Amino acid sequence: MNTDTRVVAIGGGTGLSTMLKGLKLHTHNITAVVTVADDGGSSGILRNDFGMLAPGDVRNCVSALAEVDPVMGEMLNFRFKDGSLKGHSLGNIFLAALNETSSSFDEAVKKFSRLAGVVGTVYPVTNDAVTISALLANGRVINGESHIGVHRNEENDSIVKLIINPENPKPVDGVIRAIERADIIVLGPGSLYTSIIPNLLVDGVVDAIRNSNAVKVYVCNIMSQQGETENYTVNDHLLAIEQHSYEGIADIVIANNAEIPEGLKVKYKEEFASEVEIDEDKILKRSKLVQGNLLLVRNDRIRHNFSRLARTIMRLGGDTNYFDNN
Repeated sequence: MNTDTRVVAIGGGTGLSTMLKGLKLHTHNITAVVTVADDGGSSGILRNDFGMLAPGDVRNCVSALAEVDPVMGEMLNFRFKDGSLKGHSLGNIFLAALNETSSSFDEAVKKFSRLAGVVGTVYPVTNDAVTISALLANGRVINGESHIGVHRNEENDSIVKLIINPENPKPVDGVIRAIERADIIVLGPGSLYTSIIPNLLVDGVVDAIRNSNAVKVYVCNIMSQQGETENYTVNDHLLAIEQHSYEGIADIVIANNAEIPEGLKVKYKEEFASEVEIDEDKILKRSKLVQGNLLLVRNDRIRHNFSRLARTIMRLGGDTNYFDNN
């Protein structure tokens, strides 16, 4: 394990936290930069009740990087099923309590990380109480992270732009420095418009990525998502990121090419989701492409195999001749 390799992973949701579990097996110098725009579920309730930032994605990342007793790790993600706490995770409530006794949300996250024995650092991307909206091709605007993913992406109803409010929120101290000093910067995997792109709309983040000498990697989702990326190819994902940052932001794109079981294709079709097509010719006009079997099926859900994904990322960051040798 090369504990000196500095990896910055930018995103949110299940995708980011899953990948972090693999990366921590290769380096202890990990920085997770996490979106805080969530306004649904337990996170949304705590935002409304306590005026705090969304804790859910941050809690997932802390749990993924925690070096604690497995039982304690499970407790961070334990979700109450009944009573007044129904739907809340214990980790979210704990983070809410720390936020009440801290001067800022990122200070609460630091305390939470220390108590959980985190390997590396977890940063909320901003301390500002941001919300996001999606401008659709027909001119309609959908307000709120929790509403974006449930609208139907039908004809002339696709997302053309993500808007963050307030505009140009300030990044948390340490975020820009971590990006500038990184050896590898990873965008994704995760929901394109609600987990990855919101981070790019925080002031200074895109410029820091552009100016960094790091190897910049985009990990594309295996399946499309209702309301966000229905019928998107890998190149469509990349174009959306570039439209909110700059052309050529990804030196390398990683995509799964393993066959999806037919039964799961049918199940996901019911959710208006499908396998993301790899349109290689278009991708290669701007980025290098790495394909491989990154598929993991767990409880009838499709995930990235975090072990294989992490090994791939670390190899790309450490082997400058990778594309000459393959």
